[in-house]
Amino acid sequence: MEDQRALNDWRSLRITGHDLVLRAWRDDDLPVMVELFDDPQVAFRTPLASPFTLRAAREYLDQARLHHTTGRHLQLAITQGGDPKGEVRINLSTGGISYIVGAAHRGQRLATRALLLMTEYAHQTLGLPQVLLEIELDNHPSIAVAEAAGFALTDRLPEVVTTQARSYSLYTWCHQASERFPGF
Repeated sequence: MEDQRALNDWRSLRITGHDLVLRAWRDDDLPVMVELFDDPQVAFRTPLASPFTLRAAREYLDQARLHHTTGRHLQLAITQGGDPKGEVRINLSTGGISYIVGAAHRGQRLATRALLLMTEYAHQTLGLPQVLLEIELDNHPSIAVAEAAGFALTDRLPEVVTTQARSYSLYTWCHQASERFPGF
């Protein structure tokens, strides 16, 4: 019963601001998830399945719901009140945030606004003293998003990740609760 109540709360969660609505993924979003996530750039930068099929979307959504009910992550669709244009995700134990914006929706500052909104939510509602991003040094668009949202590169050693496809280093960016948000 408690798990069902948590799942229902997650389905009704809406975070609004910066001209965006962050909301839970729904079953009818599955075709849109395929459209957003079946992208070579997403496949290169994330561990998502590639190709990202309808079946992969179903598994991803089921996993997102499980992560919520176990208190691990919030994975929310980035919308402007309509169909999703991407996703922002927060790891509730580490404060790590990640985001994806579909290729057709890039260049509209959606990632920056979603990151600002999730960062504000993390500090003000979840009470997290800091939130983190992990970004490759050659991912210039994501670095621009981090800087625009007031994140700073830390002096932590990079985390080296090795997958079947490649090996890469993730550098940590941080936003402290005491830091001001950039004027937006």
